[in-house]
Formats: sequence, structure tokens, C-alpha cells
Amino acid sequence: MAILVTGGLGYIGSHTVVELINNNFEVIIVDDLSNSEKFILNNIEEITGRRPIFYPFDLKRKELLAQVFNAHHIEGCINFAAFKAVGESQEKPVDYYENNLFSLINILQEFKSRNLSNFIFSSSCTVYGQADEMPIDENTPLKIPESVYGKTKQMGEEILKDFAQAYNRKICLLRYFNPIGAHPSSLLGELPIGIPNNLVPYVMQTAAGIREKLNIWGDDYPTEDGTAVRDYIYVVDLAKAHVAALKKLMNDNSNDAVTDIFNLGTGKGSSVLEVVKAFELANNIEVPYQICDRREGDITIAYANVSKAERELGWKSETSLEEALKTVWEWQKYLASRIN
Repeated sequence: MAILVTGGLGYIGSHTVVELINNNFEVIIVDDLSNSEKFILNNIEEITGRRPIFYPFDLKRKELLAQVFNAHHIEGCINFAAFKAVGESQEKPVDYYENNLFSLINILQEFKSRNLSNFIFSSSCTVYGQADEMPIDENTPLKIPESVYGKTKQMGEEILKDFAQAYNRKICLLRYFNPIGAHPSSLLGELPIGIPNNLVPYVMQTAAGIREKLNIWGDDYPTEDGTAVRDYIYVVDLAKAHVAALKKLMNDNSNDAVTDIFNLGTGKGSSVLEVVKAFELANNIEVPYQICDRREGDITIAYANVSKAERELGWKSETSLEEALKTVWEWQKYLASRIN
């Protein structure tokens, strides 16, 4: 059965495509390559032995999207297509609203007109804002997010909830915490364009000498070591959760609307400094850093209660922080070998 994966050559998307193929799904990728590289398609084929069908275009082009649906018997969609940098979203809010919401709406228009269901949305823990209590579960009240990026995710969730109820469809909202790591083959990983916005690729590039120093945004947070705390989940574990969620939707034989929501994390918080030290220990390499002022839009602490995903999806994160950070350095060495 064919699954549409939008943004399928991106970081989380490419790892999920591998897991879908490993579970005998036919995969159709739409990706405009604005935050990904085409060589990832070859690497997916090298890992799995199967090459996904690939369409390189912007999802805001409705006429091209309709052609994809005309050409394939699509039975579900996992939507990763979105701009994702918290800091950049504050600087380019209109671009983020246009890209992240218009593309979603265009896919849903196709789903509505063709009576399709089984839609999984790549959401984020940013929809909780700075939660009042830890750990964060799916019933934690949503707040207006600190960033425009977070607002687009929260708006996307509301659009999908209305879609499910109005048209009696099955959807799943997956709220990620902080994905890290690379595929164990070292053929897939995070590919930031320009200066990384996320911690781990910045650590990786600093360790490799691409960046002079790692910027740590604030050491005056009310945490144990003064740096912000997040829940860092290994990307392959995260990818496997998408397959579990998709199977749950497709195995639901009821005629009722379904809106499933799951937090995806490890259930454990780690500070920025803890991540840096874990990377150094895992890879026997030093990472020079400097403390900078806090970054607008960042929150203090966030980590997940993942008991619902364990209970209803039969899924849990299995990879330690140190093991995930080892794969990051192997990915960096692979990237360096491509250049040389």
C-alpha cells in the first residue's frame, strides 16, 4: 500500500521512509529540497534495497500535488514538510505561516476530495509552551507557543482536528521532543543549511572544526547547571513510532472519526551542558563553547511523559543519549568523506 511522505528527504522524514520500507510499505516522497539533499534518495535505496518514488516540488503547487494523487493509490500520509527553525521563525514569521500551513491545507483538500484517511502530522512539544509541570503528558494544557514555529504546529493541529471531525477521518498528531542522532549505517542524518539552529548538529560541527565555538544560549536558567533542559530522542526510535502510529490508524476498522495524540520522547530531561559532555565522552573529543545571552523563543525545560505511546502504540525509545551521540559523529565523518 502506498504512503505519501512529504518532506521525506529531510532529517526525520528520511529515517521514517527507511522504516516504512522495512515494513513493506510503498513510499512516495514529495520534497522541494529546500532543507534536504537529493543524494539522500540514493542512500535510502542503499540502506533498504528499494528506491522510493520521488517528486521534487513545493506542496504549495496544488496542480502538481493533484497529479501525484492521480498517479498513485495513496492510502495514508505522513506530513513532515515544514520550516522548522525556532530562531528563524521569529525573523520570518510570514514565510513560516505560508509554508507550514498552506502546504498542509493543500494535502487535506486532496484527502477531502478523494475521501482519504490515515493522516499523521509531524507536530512538536513546542505546542505546550513552557509547561507548568513536568513531565508533559498529552493532557497538559496547550499554551500560546513562544515561537512562530510552535504557533504553526499548534495551528496545524487545530486544522487537523477540525478536518477529522467534519469529514469523519482518522488522524494522528505526533508531538516530538528533540530528535538527535543518525542512522546506524551513517548514510542518513541531520543536514543543517548554514549555521545550525539545533544543539546537536552545532556540537557536531564545532567538534569537526567547522565552527570555532559552540554557542550555549544562556546559563542562568533555573535548572541544575543553569542551561536549558530538553528530552533528546534518537531519530531511529522516533521513526519507528511513525510506523506504529500508521498501523494503529490503518487497523482501526470503525467508521468513527479518530484523533490520536502521542508525545514522543524518552521521558528524561538533559541539559545543554550534559549533552555537550555526553558527546565528548561518547566520541573522545573536545567541544569548545561559549555562553551567550538567552535566545528569543526558547523555553526553560521540557521532557515527556511517554506512557500513552508505550501503552497504545507498543512503542518506546530504546537508545541512550550516549549511543545516539556516537552516531552523530559517525555521520559527520561520512559527510567529511563525501567532500574529500
